[in-house]
Amino acid sequence: MKEIKGTGVALVTPFNQDGSVDYSGLERVVRNVIDSGVDFLVVFGTTAETPTLNDDEKQKILSFVKNLNAERLPIMVGMSGNNTALLIEQIRNFDFTGIDALLSASPYYNKPSQEGIYRHFMAVAEASPVPVMLYNVPGRTGSNMLPETVVRLARDNKNIMGIKEASGNMAQVSKILRDKPDGFELYSGEDNLAVATIALGGKGIISVAANAFPKPFSKMINYALEGDAVSASALQLELFEIIELLFAEGNPVGVKTALSIEGICNQWVRLPLVPGTDCLREKMQKIIAQKFA
Repeated sequence: MKEIKGTGVALVTPFNQDGSVDYSGLERVVRNVIDSGVDFLVVFGTTAETPTLNDDEKQKILSFVKNLNAERLPIMVGMSGNNTALLIEQIRNFDFTGIDALLSASPYYNKPSQEGIYRHFMAVAEASPVPVMLYNVPGRTGSNMLPETVVRLARDNKNIMGIKEASGNMAQVSKILRDKPDGFELYSGEDNLAVATIALGGKGIISVAANAFPKPFSKMINYALEGDAVSASALQLELFEIIELLFAEGNPVGVKTALSIEGICNQWVRLPLVPGTDCLREKMQKIIAQKFA
């Protein structure tokens, strides 16, 4: 497995206005982030609107990204579910050729206990032929994977490589980093907490903002990993306002609005999401023109 550290980008899935996948837009997104210095690619995360993609689209998109990447950067693929048996079957039937790791979110909607979350991920790790990164995002799943559960999983299965921690709770981040075993890494899932997380010992981030602002974001993360807190913090504060806007009307609505302003891909999303409002677009245009043009 290629080393996974630094700036990972949770790739958007560009669409045409008729709802079809915009492969020209996807090519521009992928080439831009690679050329701008990101460290690894994440396909089929939340930002990709994965629940709205059918199996045929997923297969074509993954092949397209792998071909564009040409083995330059590590690729992580997202596979999650709240039916453990079905998810295990999907993992076992999936072609992991050219894939370096699996990102899997805690089961959503069911609200399992911590023991249920533990058993779910132990089953996922046993089934996966590649290392597994846990994904804790309680704002979307409806349940929080506690630090004690994360550390227990890390100690009990060596195929669990790390966690994307997106609770926004820095106390929780601190507990995981304090108690985790060697070899298990924590990656921020919050763009505006990336520098703080790395300062505590985090390995990097899986970012939404890096779709639209890969150069300054990668530079910021590199500074943080190198221990240059002053430079990293300055960039984090410079990016703060635009990152807040990226999530003001939901993800990936905001980042697709920014990408459309930059001329990289269209703003279109699939229902139940709707495109960003004119008000959001106007605010973003002003900041992008001032700071990122």
